[in-house]
Amino acid sequence: MKCIIYLMSVLFSSTLYAQNLAPDIANYDISVSLDTKDKVLLGSERLTWTNTSPVAINELQFHLYLNAFRDKKSTFIKESRGIFYGNVFNEKDFGYTYITSLKSNRGEELLGKMKYIQPDDKNENDRTVISVPLKMPLGSGESIQIELSFKAKLPKILARTGYGENNYYLIGQWFPKIGVFEENKNGVWEWNCHQFHANSEFYADFGKYRVSITLPEYLTVGATGKKTNSIRLKGGLKTETFEVDDVHDFAWTASPSFMLYEKKWKNVKMLALMQPEHAGQHKRYFDAAEKALAYFEKTLGKYPYQTLTLVDPPMESSSSAGMEYPTFVTCGSYWGVGKWFNYAEIVTVHEFGHQYFQGILASNEFEQSFMDEGFNQYMEGRIMDENYGKGSIFNLFGYKMGDKETARFSFVSMEYPDLSKINKPSWEYPRGVYGELTYSKTATILNTFEHIIGRAQMDRVLKAYYERWKFKHPKLKDFEDLANQTLGKNYDWFFEQAFEKSYSCDYSVDTLINNESESSFTLKRKGGFILPQEVLVSFEDGSTEIFIWDAKTLAKEFSYQKNIVSVQIDPQKKNLLDLNLLNNSLSVTAPKLFLAKYSAKVFFWMQHFMTGFFYWIG
Repeated sequence: MKCIIYLMSVLFSSTLYAQNLAPDIANYDISVSLDTKDKVLLGSERLTWTNTSPVAINELQFHLYLNAFRDKKSTFIKESRGIFYGNVFNEKDFGYTYITSLKSNRGEELLGKMKYIQPDDKNENDRTVISVPLKMPLGSGESIQIELSFKAKLPKILARTGYGENNYYLIGQWFPKIGVFEENKNGVWEWNCHQFHANSEFYADFGKYRVSITLPEYLTVGATGKKTNSIRLKGGLKTETFEVDDVHDFAWTASPSFMLYEKKWKNVKMLALMQPEHAGQHKRYFDAAEKALAYFEKTLGKYPYQTLTLVDPPMESSSSAGMEYPTFVTCGSYWGVGKWFNYAEIVTVHEFGHQYFQGILASNEFEQSFMDEGFNQYMEGRIMDENYGKGSIFNLFGYKMGDKETARFSFVSMEYPDLSKINKPSWEYPRGVYGELTYSKTATILNTFEHIIGRAQMDRVLKAYYERWKFKHPKLKDFEDLANQTLGKNYDWFFEQAFEKSYSCDYSVDTLINNESESSFTLKRKGGFILPQEVLVSFEDGSTEIFIWDAKTLAKEFSYQKNIVSVQIDPQKKNLLDLNLLNNSLSVTAPKLFLAKYSAKVFFWMQHFMTGFFYWIG
């Protein structure tokens, strides 16, 4: 009987483990133990990797992400100046990954051949990427099995990963991870395996993961995927095993303080690992996650996994909050934060959205980070504003601030909004503009595009994009081509200006003149972005006229044979990219105009202040 039960459990586990929705290119079987005294991981890894390209390869390339915290000479620390989320890097809190053995199933001893490479900046002190030459080529369609052992020293949490106070651990990017072998824009097949940069996140192929974690029994563990086994060991230790298919990464957490809550949404088992001081807010996490799950399933498509783990980091390790991994996100909350500030909801909705754009569509976050961050920010705005109302972020003493408007004001309040284009590798952005361009401006571009084509058409595009490109690493051109195909109209003119140029966008009404029975006004375009504008003209006799100005010239005068009361550009406020909405209209009623402008300016600066505040706290 025990044998039958065992076989059934194995069969059930295998069914969960092998969904086969994505190509199994990089499959990992990892065993790791956590030394809580020295903050060290000791691991053994079996990687089965398949060459899906049409060419033979002579080397493998791996990420060793934790070497970003090895010393102050790494590219990550140099680019961030050793400061991340307000934390300052101290070399006594260093981390690293050290490979102790490396061989293949073809009899190749590879450790002595391994070398560090720096494909992005030639920083010889950066050790976040290694090249492993093969003795024999690996042909098209062939698979290779790599067995390696590694030792990883966890850094004190600075950014995304490491250990915190009181034995709290958030462990991401912790194992040697193979890069992506793919065709570049010039048609050449090569390794896409970038160094770890201060602004970049991650990119990897899909596969199956089976990870066994050995650690002290008093620690509660949460991880990517589903727990399939738990074994008590001698000496107060335990081994917990997690398995999952169709993912490109694996992260886990551990703490003696976690309070575990569970809830079911359809076929998804949600787990919330909460800090005791605000454990009651698990209901807010679950509520936000359910709203996000329902909205994404309706708008894009079905969530393909059976688990979702929500991690609540402690205050002293808040720089590990707000991070995403497949089926596993870190959220964020503070004791005493009421419903006037939907902080827990914002973070949960945003991080869940990454399950689609970063987890399932899985664009290249090194080279086109906005395809994840900005697209997700756009969806966050829709979910928050439609589920939590006009004050979806902040609602106190009658002052309300929504999600979409926050994103817009974060972008338009930039000192130099035309400093850089969006479509470029994350490490090539000028200092200080990465967040505004990849998150805020991209979301504002998509909101403007939605206003141009309509919500129903935008939803058609999003659903088609998800169905066509899930598990396939789409690039910007793939989204643009699919949008044109779905809509039956070419919008390259819009995408080119929005993503490939650094154009600013500002339209104004200038010099409104009434002279007896004649009138005239001038429309001006102050930026390079050419976006046709609807113009509403109201006349003294009560009539109105609406026309489209093509905005191809920097200025154009319009004349009429009757007096004008007011002129307004974009009366429906479709163009959210316009940097200054205050100059979009002119009226002959000067006193009201003055008061309106004054009120608008006060509102603008309040928005600007609050936007900066929210970005500061994460």
